Amino acid sequence: MTTRTEKFEFEGAGGDLLAGRLEWPADEPRAFALFAHCFTCGKDVFAATRIARGLAAEGFAVLRFDFTGLGGSEGDFANTDFSSNAADLVAAAAALRERHQAPRLLVGHSLGGAAALVAAPRIDEVRAVATIGAPSDPTHVEKLVGAALEAAPQGRPVEVALAGRSFRMQRGFLDDVRRHGRPDRLAELGRALLVMHSPIDEMVSIDHARALFEAARHPKSFVSLDDADHMLSRPGDSAYAARVLAAWSSRYVGDEEAVEFEPLPEHEVVVERLQGLHHRVRAGRHVFDADEPLSLGGTDRGPAPYDLVSAGLGACTAMTVEMYAGRKQWPLEGVAVHVIHQQRTDTGEDGKARRTDRFERRLRVTGPLDAEQRARLLEIANKCPVHRTLTENEVAVATQLVD
Repeated sequence: MTTRTEKFEFEGAGGDLLAGRLEWPADEPRAFALFAHCFTCGKDVFAATRIARGLAAEGFAVLRFDFTGLGGSEGDFANTDFSSNAADLVAAAAALRERHQAPRLLVGHSLGGAAALVAAPRIDEVRAVATIGAPSDPTHVEKLVGAALEAAPQGRPVEVALAGRSFRMQRGFLDDVRRHGRPDRLAELGRALLVMHSPIDEMVSIDHARALFEAARHPKSFVSLDDADHMLSRPGDSAYAARVLAAWSSRYVGDEEAVEFEPLPEHEVVVERLQGLHHRVRAGRHVFDADEPLSLGGTDRGPAPYDLVSAGLGACTAMTVEMYAGRKQWPLEGVAVHVIHQQRTDTGEDGKARRTDRFERRLRVTGPLDAEQRARLLEIANKCPVHRTLTENEVAVATQLVD
C-alpha cells in the first residue's frame, strides 16, 4: 500500500516548536496513532520510521516527532525531564485533535513507552497503548546516566555521553524518572495495553516486561519479539512489530461504536461502499471486505469481484465433492480446489470483439481412494451448482433503482 509523509510542526508543552512527521495511509485512515521514540533518539531513528510506515501501510495515520531539544525540535534538552516528554506527547495529541483527529493508539519505544504510559490517561481519545522494549522502573536510565547525574550539582547541566553522542542533562531528569517511572502508575491507565519485548534485549531486560504486565489490569497482552535487539535494527523486526500492532489494536481503535448488523435473509447479499473501491459485503450473518488491487486503483483490503466468483466456484466444488464422498462412505480425507480465472478477447468473423472467461480448476483429493473413485469425484466436481450456473443454466440479472 502506497503511503506518504508530510511535515507536522506544533507547539510543545514548554512552548517550543517541535518537528514531526505525519505518515498517511493510501486511503482514509482507520485511526490516528502517536509514536514516542526511545531515550535521546529522534523521530527518524530506524525503529520509529519503519514502525510508523508499517502502521500507515495497515491504514493508520501516524505522527512521530522529536521531543524538545532533540532532532529538528527547538528547545534545550538539558531543561527537559521525563514529565516534560509525557507533556510533549499530550501536546502532540492536542495538535492532531485540532488539525485532524485525536490519536486512539499510543505507541512508545524504550523510555518513550514509559512516557506513553504516563501520557495516555491525559488523552481522552486514546483507547490502546503499546510499549516496545519499555522499562518498568528507573533502573534503565540509572544504568545509562545515573553515575554522571548523581554527581551533578542540583540545577546545573552536565555533559553525558550516550551512544557516542554528547547530551547536556540535569540531575532533575533522573529524579523525575524516579518519581513517575514506576509500574504502579499502570493502575490508572484505563486502556488496553500491549507489552512487546525481546527476551534477549540487553538494554532493557525482559524482567521489565514482566513487571509491566503483572502491574497492568486487563485487557492486557504480551508479544515476544523473539531474537530482536533493543533498537529493532533489522527491518523484519520492526515490520513484524507494526503488523502485530495493527492487528492487536483493531479490537480497540476501530469505529467509536462497533456496528452490528441484523442477519440478512438467505440468499441475500448487500454490498456498500466504504471508501474508494473498498466495499463492505454482508452475506447472511457474515461481514467481510471487497476491493480491487493497487494496480487497478484499489487499496487491496479484500478480494476483488472476480476473486469472489472464483472463491464461490472453488467452495462449491469442494463441498459438492465432500458431500458425495460422504454419502458413498468413501475414505476421502481432504479436498483442495485451486481456481484460476482468465479473460481473453477474440475478434469474430463479423469483426466484433467477444470476451471469453475461463475458470481453470485444479482438484486435489487425498485419502486411500482407488482410481475409479477418484475419476467419479472429478465427474461430480463438474456437477457442482455454481459450475452449472456458470456454464449450463440460463442466467438473468435484473437491476432496479430503489430509494
